[in-house]
Amino acid sequence: MEIEKLTYWNPWWESPATIGELSGKLRLKYKLLVDSIKIREITILTGIRRAGKSTLMYQMIAALLNANVNPKQILFVNLEDKKLAQDTLDDIYLTYREKLNPTEKAYIFFDEVHRRNEWEAWIRKKYDTKSNDKFVISGSCSYLLKKEYSTLLTGRNLTFEVFPLSFEEWLGFKEILLNKKDLQKGLISEKTKIKLLRSMNEYLYEGGFPEVSFKPKEYKMPLLQQYFDDILYKDIVDRYNLNPQKTKDLALFFATNFTGIMSLRNVRNSLQLSYDTTTNYLAYFKEAFLFFTLDHFSYSFKEQKTLASKVYCIDNGLRNAVSFKFSKDEGKLAENLVLVELLRRKTSVYYWKNKNEVDFVIKNSDNSLTAINVSYTDELDEREIKGALEFKEKYKLRIKELIILSKNTEQKIKRIKVVPLWKWLLVS
Repeated sequence: MEIEKLTYWNPWWESPATIGELSGKLRLKYKLLVDSIKIREITILTGIRRAGKSTLMYQMIAALLNANVNPKQILFVNLEDKKLAQDTLDDIYLTYREKLNPTEKAYIFFDEVHRRNEWEAWIRKKYDTKSNDKFVISGSCSYLLKKEYSTLLTGRNLTFEVFPLSFEEWLGFKEILLNKKDLQKGLISEKTKIKLLRSMNEYLYEGGFPEVSFKPKEYKMPLLQQYFDDILYKDIVDRYNLNPQKTKDLALFFATNFTGIMSLRNVRNSLQLSYDTTTNYLAYFKEAFLFFTLDHFSYSFKEQKTLASKVYCIDNGLRNAVSFKFSKDEGKLAENLVLVELLRRKTSVYYWKNKNEVDFVIKNSDNSLTAINVSYTDELDEREIKGALEFKEKYKLRIKELIILSKNTEQKIKRIKVVPLWKWLLVS
C-alpha cells in the first residue's frame, strides 16, 4: 500500500494549521468525549450519519496538536473512501508505521470502522497486546454497539452517542447567547422571548444537523433529502442487501406517520408488506438511528412488549424534507423533538395509554415517575390535562412530577406544571 493514499485524510502532516478548517464549532456537551483522547481505552463514537462524529474526531486531533503532539503521530482514515476499499486494517496500520511513525505513540482514528469485517477483533488484539496506540473509532450503526462492541470490547472502551444539535447547541451555533440563570428565574425581556419563540419555530421545522444550520434557507431541504438518501442506501440498503424501493417506501411511511402508534394493519393496507418484512426493516432503521420506537409503560414486562409501539424520527428537519405532509404538523413535530431530547438526556422513557394518553413517562433513577404531555399551543387541550391526572390517579405515590409543555404559557393547573417548550429544552 502507498502512503500517498493516506495523505489526503491527514493534511496536518504537511500543515498543522489545516485542522482549524476541519474542527468546526465546539460542542461543550461532548467535552468528555474530546478529553477521552488522553486515556488508553478505545473511544467509540456512534450515532446517525452527519450528526458531527467526524468533526468531533477532528476536535480531538486539534487538542493533540495544541498539546504539541507531533502531527505524524496522528492517523485519520475514513474507511468509506473507495480508494482504500481493498486495503485491510493491517495494510493501513503497517504502511503508516513503516513509512511515517515506526516507534512513537500513535493516535489512530478510524471513521466508519464497520466498513471493515472483523475490525473489532483486530482492535482488541492491538489493545490487549498493549500496542503503543490510542484508538478512536466511529460507526453509524447501533448494531455494532449492541453486538460486536459489547462482545469483544467490553471493559476496553468508552462509548459516546452523538446526536444532531440540541436546541441549546443550535442557539449557540447561531450565536444567540442566553443567561441560563436568568431563564430559570424568568428574568428575560419580551424581546428575548420573541427571539426565542422565532428560533424555536425555525429549529422545530429545520432540525439540528450541524451543517444544515449554516446553510442558506433554499439549500436546507435539498441537503436534508440527500442526508436521508445517504442514510437509507449506505447504512441500511447496502449493509443488509435490502430491496431499495421497499426500504424507501416504508421509511417514508414511518416519516409521514411519526409519533403515532405503529399499526401493522395500516402498513399492510398502504404498502402490501408482510409482518416479517415490516418488523425486520424497522429494526434496520433503528440500528441506523433513523427511527426510534417507544414501548407502552407498564410494570408488567409482557404488557409492555405486547402493546403496540410508537415511532419517532431522529430529526424533524430530516423528516420534513421527505415526508408527505398534509398539515403543518406542529404538535407532532414538538412531540418528536421532546422524544429526541429525552434520548439525548439518556432517560428511560415510555408512553402510556388508557382512556387518555400520556406522551412520555420517564422512569427516574429512584423509581419515581415523571409524566410529560406535549401541547404546542397556548390553548391547552383538556385531553392533555385529563391524561396527566388519570396517570396520576393510577400510580399515585410514585409520581414525581406532571408536566405539560406549551408554546409560551407558564402556570400551574391541578398540580400540573405548564412550561414553555423552549424553556424546558434550555433549563430543565
